[in-house]
Amino acid sequence: MEDNFSNYFSETGKVARDYVETRLDLLKLQTAGKLSKALGLFFSLMMAFLLFFFVIVFLGMVLGFWIGEMTGSFTIGFACAAAVFIVLFVVLLIFRKKLIQRPLANLLVSELVDEIQDDDEDDEHDIENMETRKPNI
Repeated sequence: MEDNFSNYFSETGKVARDYVETRLDLLKLQTAGKLSKALGLFFSLMMAFLLFFFVIVFLGMVLGFWIGEMTGSFTIGFACAAAVFIVLFVVLLIFRKKLIQRPLANLLVSELVDEIQDDDEDDEHDIENMETRKPNI
């Protein structure tokens, strides 16, 4: 009788350890998936901003040279181009929440909500599979 109880408890301990290890592995995989998705979004946004920055720089140079040719002085042309960029910077600074922070926050929230909904659908699918599976008795 004692052997049955000790055997039962040792087997239960092994099953519990396996369960905890499996749950930790699952948690690691889920974390890695969410982190990779977040990093992908971050790097794609960084690349878009970098490309946007170069476009703005080259447009500023074009504007400076164009105004310089129109006025006959490249100094005046680039000063006017710099003034245009200062005005744009001030406008972005004033409207940063409406133009930058809210859209980025909405994008991040929508990505997280999609991720949560996907996880919920996967969990429901797993539950349905468990319910339709016949027990091994």
